[in-house]
Amino acid sequence: MHKYVLLLHVLAATVWTGGHLVLALAVLPRVLRERSPADLLRFESAYEKVGMPALVVQVLSGVWLAWNLVPDPGAWFAADNFVTRLIGLKLGLLAATLALAADARLRMIPQLSTDNLDAMARRIRLVTALSVLFVVAGVSFRTGAWA
Repeated sequence: MHKYVLLLHVLAATVWTGGHLVLALAVLPRVLRERSPADLLRFESAYEKVGMPALVVQVLSGVWLAWNLVPDPGAWFAADNFVTRLIGLKLGLLAATLALAADARLRMIPQLSTDNLDAMARRIRLVTALSVLFVVAGVSFRTGAWA
């Protein structure tokens, strides 16, 4: 069962991180150059249909995987070993991602205009960086990197 949950987790991470990399590196520069919030909203509308379910799959599978590695959730934030440090790091990245995503979805996107496009771009870049850090931390479970 572990390998199937891990596969779902990695596939969801691929969708989430890949989508944000495409957004940050391909779509956003054009949006900023042309000052076109409409183009950003079109991408967001299409991507949200696959990106948000991917994030939900990551959260659920990530909790399941963490539970299997360390069955005591109280120990997930203990910095006494490599695995719990990584779990704590991933949970911290998740909290930051959810806060930024909620802010973008509830506050920025409904009022997106040329006036707040740069602020939205900063959020996009930050969520993208967080998603890459998620991948680095996830790979570190297997490789021991970043110990």
